Amino acid sequence: MRVVFREGERGKLVAGNWKMNGSLSALTELNAIGQASRGFPTVVVALALPATLITAAGALFPNLIVGAQDAHAEAAGAHTGCVSAAMLREAGAVFTLVGHSEARLRQGETDALVRRKAEAAHRAGLGVILCVGESLEAREGGEALGAVVGQLTACLPQGADGAWLALAYEPIWAIGTGRSASEVDVVEMHGALRLALRAALGRSGDDIALLYGGSVTAANAQRLMALPEVDGVLVGGASLRADSFVPIIEAAGAKVPALALH
Repeated sequence: MRVVFREGERGKLVAGNWKMNGSLSALTELNAIGQASRGFPTVVVALALPATLITAAGALFPNLIVGAQDAHAEAAGAHTGCVSAAMLREAGAVFTLVGHSEARLRQGETDALVRRKAEAAHRAGLGVILCVGESLEAREGGEALGAVVGQLTACLPQGADGAWLALAYEPIWAIGTGRSASEVDVVEMHGALRLALRAALGRSGDDIALLYGGSVTAANAQRLMALPEVDGVLVGGASLRADSFVPIIEAAGAKVPALALH
């Protein structure tokens, strides 16, 4: 998941998460998305699709990075209805999400399980976008930094490296609500996560892309991606349609000065 294109320059990663949406007919949206991707060579465009669409999307749109939304922690076994990382790679996936806040909340995923999933995905040859984020209670209680850095520490997979791992900060209260974290909050959280990565991995902690996710839209994408330590975005509902996702790709490719917050 590395987003460094040439010496000293870091590109942006724009990842879309279709969640439990889409069909074969919906893949026509990828025509315009793929075309926009070719127009911005320093933007990496990735789409986490339902498992049923991975093979078709990869065949139809080879210039897009197609991945999955989850992977089981085991390579095989009596896990009815689950899909292993190796199966996803065979289907054509290049990466997978793990630890999405919706999975943590609604499926009871623990930090330990998320770490196992990330390590299993890496062993199978998949890139990983590891998701972390705090609840509204933690945010309002002044515990957001500790909660999210604690998640990262518990979930960081063995052998973590920016060549295959990216980190997405998704405040739970901002997912699908139309609410986005303030710019000050994003800078503070991403700065804390970068420091935690450096503490755990040394200088190689700087190679892991940090994404912001949580009600990302065309209206806020450019300002979010101009913030310090924001290497891209993880987009939910806006990634389902080209007319809402392409402007985010364009925002990632725009040359804008980094914002200074006062």
